[in-house]
Amino acid sequence: MTDHEPENPLHAAERDIIALGIAAAAVIMLIGTGGSVLPQTFGALLGEGGQPDVLLVNALLLNIALIIFGWRRYRELTREIAVRRSAEERARQLAATDPLTQCLNRRAMLEATEELRGCAAMRGDAVAYCMIDVDNFKQINDMHGHSAGDAVLVMLCDRIRALLPKEARLARLGGDEFAFVTAYPAGQGDRVDDLVIRLFESMAEPFRLPELTLELTMSIGLTADHDNDGAMSLAVDAATLMHRADMALYHAKKQGRNRYFWFEPTMESELRFRNQLENGIRRGLAQGEFIPFYEQQVDLESGALVGFEMLARWRSPQLGLISPEIFVPIAEEIGLITEMSERLMDQAFADAREWDDSITLSINISPVQLRDPWFAQRLLKKLVAANFPPQRLEIEITESCLHENIGLVRSMIVSLRNQGVQIALDDFGTGYSSLEQLRNLPFDRLKIDRSFVSELKETGNRSRIVEAIVSLGRGLDLPLTAEGVEDAEILAALKSMGRLKAQGYFYGQPEDASAVRARLKAAGKLTGTPADGASPAHAANEVPGAIYRTARP
Repeated sequence: MTDHEPENPLHAAERDIIALGIAAAAVIMLIGTGGSVLPQTFGALLGEGGQPDVLLVNALLLNIALIIFGWRRYRELTREIAVRRSAEERARQLAATDPLTQCLNRRAMLEATEELRGCAAMRGDAVAYCMIDVDNFKQINDMHGHSAGDAVLVMLCDRIRALLPKEARLARLGGDEFAFVTAYPAGQGDRVDDLVIRLFESMAEPFRLPELTLELTMSIGLTADHDNDGAMSLAVDAATLMHRADMALYHAKKQGRNRYFWFEPTMESELRFRNQLENGIRRGLAQGEFIPFYEQQVDLESGALVGFEMLARWRSPQLGLISPEIFVPIAEEIGLITEMSERLMDQAFADAREWDDSITLSINISPVQLRDPWFAQRLLKKLVAANFPPQRLEIEITESCLHENIGLVRSMIVSLRNQGVQIALDDFGTGYSSLEQLRNLPFDRLKIDRSFVSELKETGNRSRIVEAIVSLGRGLDLPLTAEGVEDAEILAALKSMGRLKAQGYFYGQPEDASAVRARLKAAGKLTGTPADGASPAHAANEVPGAIYRTARP
């Protein structure tokens, strides 16, 4: 036997209507019976004949009843079919439409794209697929509520619709991500550029809600089913266009947002490499491939080694030794930076525990960690577990972290300083910190960014910015550390400015735990061994993790 698809109920109902032809038969029988019964009945009523045949009268009445029943059944059935067809059409619309914006949804967009491509191909036109993402839209929902976010999305769709050609199709792919597909003359991609520029101009207008006004930006990725010279690309379908536009959108966001890019084949290779890095980071965490490196910090006046700043490195078996500026942004995006950071903190405390008590350990804290209200408590708990003196630890916070949640940052700084941890403001001068913040936030040290220190490289050149920062630190009674000391000329210039602490490649490249241990042992500055009896170099292979800085190799 052959299996068949389930029968459509509406089609079955239509056949039921045909089955009501029985009623038609009843009408025929009525005509036949009535032709005999009615004359007899009228004759009997007029007294001109005998009584009609009772059997025929009953048959006539039954035929009348069948006709009435059949007609009512026909009316009810046709009405039911109309209602169900309307409901089916409504269900199809709901299945293909985003309920908030009334745009197409992701699944329907694939069908609409193929349909538009077919129509465009018959005219010899090309089709452009445009993917749109609102920059930092999550902040609107977090700060003003989802109702405000929904209102913005509806307004955004209205603005896009007002600019799109009539034939174009607009879809909401999910969240704050939209896409439209439109036809244009092959080889004239500049028309799509003009449309996108008008979209950016429209987006620049403030979004005015009843209780607030918002200004937003967006990023856009573009692709087309034809080449720039007008030739049709081979093996391109709706799914491929969506995928390529998504890669172009990712590139636009990576380049700084509020811009648009057309898809290029190199973007696919870049995205593939990023996926390789993501998988490598996850695997590397499990296998202990993230290790701490240490950069020397030297007192300029005495030349003595006074501390180390911990830097993250990824020792990948496939890719070699990787600097944090490559893997840290990815770890932040995939939500692994906190785990990575805390694991390396444990290792750094174990490494530094056998250093001389005069040598400090500096650790950079990421913005993600500073958003956690329990970070200070967890850090202090780690110090206790590692038996590491808080007075030897210096936490470095970048200026950009001060503006996300100044109240929370102040609370963390106070909690850590109350336990003896020192707090340094890192990369000073490159962000937006104010004198008011320096006065109110209890920092223990300022670090001069390497971009300013590098200006001292040429003999006779004096950086007014460095001099100003040194004077400011002296006035606020804050010690200073200069980063990026790379040659003797910079060192000499800094020495003339007063007592500073310095670090940079002039004193050597960052080293792993075993090299630092050998250096300190040669200098007689080791005081003991880790509590578990394992050497720091051995422990580094067992405990993965990373505290990082992105501005240093």
